[in-house]
Formats: sequence, C-alpha cells, structure tokens
Amino acid sequence: MKMNPLGRSGIMVSRICLGTMTFGQQNSPDEAYRQLDMAVDHGVNFLDTAEMYSFPGRAETQGKSEEIIGDWMAARGNRDKIVVATKITGPSDGMKYIRAGKQRFNRGQVAEAVNSSLKRLKTDVIDLYQTHWPERNANYFGKLDYPHTDDDDFTPMEEQLDALSEQVKAGKVRAIGVSNETPWGLMKFLEISERTGVARIAAIQNPYNLICRQFEVGLSEVAIREDAGLLAYSPLAFGALTGKYLGGQLPDASRHKLFPQFMRYFKAGGVRATEAYVRLARDHGLEPSQMALAFVNSRRFLTANIIGATTEKQLKSNLDTEDITLSDEVMAGIETIHTENSNPAP
Repeated sequence: MKMNPLGRSGIMVSRICLGTMTFGQQNSPDEAYRQLDMAVDHGVNFLDTAEMYSFPGRAETQGKSEEIIGDWMAARGNRDKIVVATKITGPSDGMKYIRAGKQRFNRGQVAEAVNSSLKRLKTDVIDLYQTHWPERNANYFGKLDYPHTDDDDFTPMEEQLDALSEQVKAGKVRAIGVSNETPWGLMKFLEISERTGVARIAAIQNPYNLICRQFEVGLSEVAIREDAGLLAYSPLAFGALTGKYLGGQLPDASRHKLFPQFMRYFKAGGVRATEAYVRLARDHGLEPSQMALAFVNSRRFLTANIIGATTEKQLKSNLDTEDITLSDEVMAGIETIHTENSNPAP
C-alpha cells in the first residue's frame, strides 16, 4: 500500500482510507469488524469517521460509527497502528440532538465534541480532527455560486483555529483539518496559522470523482503548494459510477434505493456522463468502479482516497484498485468525456 504524508504533521497514511459512515446503520458491528480486518490486511492504516455518523444522520445512530471503531481497536489491540480521523458537526437545522442544535466551532463546543469522540473511540488521542463543513455560509454541498451574507454570524476563524489548536496542545488531537471547505477558507486558515503560530491545517476532505472535479479549480493548487492534500470523499459518486443504477436499475439494499433523497449524482447531466464513463471502462476491459477509483488515486494533490462499501465483495474490489494504473489511452478518454461533460454533479 502506498503511504502518503498527512500534510506537515509527520503522520503517514495509506493512500486508501476506509470510510465508515455506514457502520451502525447499513452495516452491523460484525460486518464492520470484517471490513476493518480486511482493510488492515490489505495495508490500510487510515479510518475516516465523524461524530454525526452513521449516515444519514439520525439521533438513534449518532456516534455509532465511532463506537464501533473504538470497540474494534480495543478488541484487536491495534490502536497504535491505526490513524483515526473524525469530525465535528457544523451548523445543521436537522440535527438538534447534537449539542442542543447549536453547533459552533468555538472553544467550548470543540472541547465538548473532542471529549465525546474520544470516549466513543475508546482512545486518548484523535489523529486527525476536522471541521465537517464551514460554520459560515459558503458554496459547498453542491453549490457553485457563492451567496454572500453581509451579517453572517459565525465564530471568527481565528477563534476556530485557536479552539482546535488548544486540543492539539492538550494532547487530545495530533493534527487538524477541514472538510467541504473552499479555496478562500483553506487559505484563510493557513494564513492565520502562519501569522499566529497555531496548529496548521494538514488536509482537506472534499468530494472528488469523475463527475465532480471542481476541486481541481483553485483547491488543487493550494493542496499541492501548501502541503494540505485532498482526502477525497464519495470517489464513486454515491455508487453512481459503478454503473449499477443505469437504465433505471435500483438494486435492493443499495444506498440510492435506501436514501433516494440524495440526488447530487443522479441528475440528468450526471447520468449522461456516468453512461460515458461506464462505456469507456468496459471498452477497455475495466470494472467501472475500479476505473473511477484508480483515476482518483492518480491525482498528485491526493493524500487519501476514502472508499466505502456495504459488502465485503465491494470492499475487496475497491481495495484492489491500489494496484491498478490506468493507461494513457484510458486517461485520454476520461479527459475527452470530462471536456464534454464538465462537472455535471457538483
């Protein structure tokens, strides 16, 4: 397994990271344990979770993903070999059950969230702690336009970074990061850390896949020049890039059947582009899902590709992409399709 530095933190992480948002809802603890064991056997040392998981967020399953990871590490006695990333929930009208529905990134709430995650993870330190999405209004979660709000009320970014840095100083967090962040947001955090000497952002976790490549505009240069690489989430576009939903198919127990409200990757433009990518893969004797993951793995700005699965068969296929290098012909085909269908599913 290729290992990459996590920013300037000194932590090394596997290029493939196991995403665990299905643990505790779509996947039982036993199923999760088997996935975790399989991933580690393939050389994965990096796990991604969040205080709000399982996904979709519900009061009944909130924190279950962290709890399962904590139980598994305790059972296996392998905490020192695992890099655990988790996240603090941003403002959300739909999650009143997390810190009384007043999610902020101030000192008190960051400290409370960190302590709760540490307890669920059964550990005394979190390797990478991230904000799950910005506290301020910004263009993320599929928004391309920036809707500026003059009176936007959010915790000053200096205070946010101070709050996260205090957890690093306390020894409860090793490195910090952001998720669903913008070029301005990432550069602003980096500027504050350079100016004040507080903890530095080590990575940015944003969506990136064949039909959602807007990270390349602005953020890719920042990731490379500032050593704040991408942790790519949704590399298979909620399963769309496997091709299993084309032609109106809706397999039983599939994520899109269970959660049809999430349409980000299933609009007309995204479906057209997906059809083209699936044809390209099959024309070259490739599994569409493996081509999609191998493409993400090839990006210079990538630190880790966050794969997720609900079955061991899916996970094995995803893990096997570590050994796949796409030919120049396939890469050229991908770029042709991208030019004709640029970012159809932001």
